[in-house]
Amino acid sequence: MAEMNDIVEAVFKGKMKEIGNLVQGALDAGTEPNTILDDGLVHGMDVVAEKWKAGEVFVPEVLRSAKTMQTGMDVLKPHLVGGDRKPKATFAIGTVKGDLHDIGKNLVAMMLESVGYEVINLGVDLDPSVFVQQVEKGIQCIGMSALLTTTVTQMKLIIDSLQEAGLRDKCKIWVGGAPVTQEFADEIGADFYAVDAAHCIDQLNSVYSD
Repeated sequence: MAEMNDIVEAVFKGKMKEIGNLVQGALDAGTEPNTILDDGLVHGMDVVAEKWKAGEVFVPEVLRSAKTMQTGMDVLKPHLVGGDRKPKATFAIGTVKGDLHDIGKNLVAMMLESVGYEVINLGVDLDPSVFVQQVEKGIQCIGMSALLTTTVTQMKLIIDSLQEAGLRDKCKIWVGGAPVTQEFADEIGADFYAVDAAHCIDQLNSVYSD
């Protein structure tokens, strides 16, 4: 449909001033809200994610696309069943103790929200107990970020804390950040190593496929 193609293009190109009118136009034309969400807004972010993985777009463009998608969501939300739809899953993400970096973490959070996941952004400089508490509350997806070689070891302490609490098998764990590698993720017992937000989305989708 032409309306969906226009919405996809608007999200991909970050047309924040146009997206609201495009979404409203599709609604006025009788298009189902969930169709606008899935085939328009979310599909637009999927295109962005693929282009990002291919190195064809960069962080500023991704951020603008995510904000454009959110602007479209603001128009669409009141028309979705119950004002919203159930998220695919809930993902709690935070930066480990001793590390104050959050740009990458926040980008992951924004991207996951844009494709249908509920995200709990825990912040930075987090004690292992914060992650344990999230799993105790029933959160099944945990993301840990570190940008310093001096703090990346905190990831193992968090996994060890979950193990000691008898909660390790209750959640899936993602790790990421500049000093993190697949080998390190395997060594500490993480379930997934995400190079960036786009790969994290692919991994989550593989776990929570429709």
